[in-house]
Amino acid sequence: MSLLNSFLSLISPSASGVRRVQPAEAAQRVADGNAVLIDVREPDEWAETGVAAPAALLPLSDLDGDRKQWKKFLEKNRDKELVSYCRSGHRAGVAAKLLADEGFRTANAGGFGDWQAAGLPVRKPEEPAR
Repeated sequence: MSLLNSFLSLISPSASGVRRVQPAEAAQRVADGNAVLIDVREPDEWAETGVAAPAALLPLSDLDGDRKQWKKFLEKNRDKELVSYCRSGHRAGVAAKLLADEGFRTANAGGFGDWQAAGLPVRKPEEPAR
C-alpha cells in the first residue's frame, strides 16, 4: 500500500462506504475478542498462498450464493465486527458492504499481502484457525 493510500484509508472510508482497517488493527480487534477475521478468497487461493492464522475461511461466492458456509457463522458472530480480507481488498470490500447492508458491523482489512507484510501470523488452510 502506498503512503498516500495509507493516509487516505485513515481519514475516509473506502469507496464502498466500508471502513478500511490496517492488518495490525484487525489482528488486535480479533485478539481482544471484538471482531472476527474472514478470508473471502476461494479455496484454491487459500491453498496457493496460505491464510491469516485467525481467519475463518468463507468464500465470497458462498456469501453471494446459497450461504451454506456463511449462515451458521453469521448467526454465531452477529455481535462481533466482521473484518474481511482477500487478495487485493476489492472482494473484501464487496463482502463487507453486503454484510453492512444487512445490519452487520464490518470493516475491510485489505489484501492477504498486507497481512503478510505486517509480519502477522499465517497458516496452511487445513490447519485450524488460531
